[in-house]
Amino acid sequence: MGKYLLALVAGLLLVGCSGGAVPGDKKVVVATFTVLADMVQNVAGDKAIVISLTKVGAEIHSYEPTPSDLVRAQGASVILKNGLGLEAGGQRFFHSLPRVPVIAVSEGINTIDIEPGKPDPHAWLSPRQGLVYVENIRRALISLDPPHATTYNQNAANYKRQIQELDKQLSEAVDSIPPDRRFLVTCEGAFSYLARDYGLRAISLWSLNTEQQGTPRQIEKVIATVKAHKIPAVFCESTVSQEAQMEVVKATGAKFGGVFYVDSLSAAEGEAPTYLKLLQHNMHTLMGGLQAEEKRRNSNGNN
Repeated sequence: MGKYLLALVAGLLLVGCSGGAVPGDKKVVVATFTVLADMVQNVAGDKAIVISLTKVGAEIHSYEPTPSDLVRAQGASVILKNGLGLEAGGQRFFHSLPRVPVIAVSEGINTIDIEPGKPDPHAWLSPRQGLVYVENIRRALISLDPPHATTYNQNAANYKRQIQELDKQLSEAVDSIPPDRRFLVTCEGAFSYLARDYGLRAISLWSLNTEQQGTPRQIEKVIATVKAHKIPAVFCESTVSQEAQMEVVKATGAKFGGVFYVDSLSAAEGEAPTYLKLLQHNMHTLMGGLQAEEKRRNSNGNN
């Protein structure tokens, strides 16, 4: 981002941020990507205006602020980010807004490194870690807007119950798969937290979407692993090309199990328009691929 754009962003946002309020005294909360914005909105309810910097279908990994972002962010009271290196491209943007606090909602996550000193930022993909996000969001909103603490507490409690129900469903579903067949093969290595929390073994073509994607070496390595363990299904993500994973399918005979939503929600009419729907969709997609093979094995064994 050029110096001129940084100055423009900082100047216009700070003009709009005096007092951090809008008509009706609602606070404006800026979330860095659509998944996080939905989580914040569920806790905030109608007591705050929540804005996502990225649009539906956009990659947060490669996010670079644009002039239109400053328009949508005018009047910001706080910026809530994921942290863990996810918003690396937006750091100068955040630093140019010294009056607007920036809070990482992944605080307290027991992180998993994808390489030494570099944590996997995708903790929200595990319902259990999503509960940590909700708690951090609740605290941030109460600190920002104490008069509405009761509402934020109630909304957070209700939201947590829904996430906990999905946690229970996912645990029971994974338990139905023999331990030696609990493989999660994806394009991006975004599921380390979900794998850890639910007893899955995560395998990916690449680590993060900001890196090289689908190189011959990456593909060959996954092909060898899928063949060695007779993994029945592989998956990809909604914001990247499936081409490399289809090479794995062709070479191994594994089924393409479907698409996960990771860094972005879908459009309102899509399969994952909310965080809860995203978790549900990913769970059903995963188990659809793994359980189908178990049903086939059991059917053959009974014949």
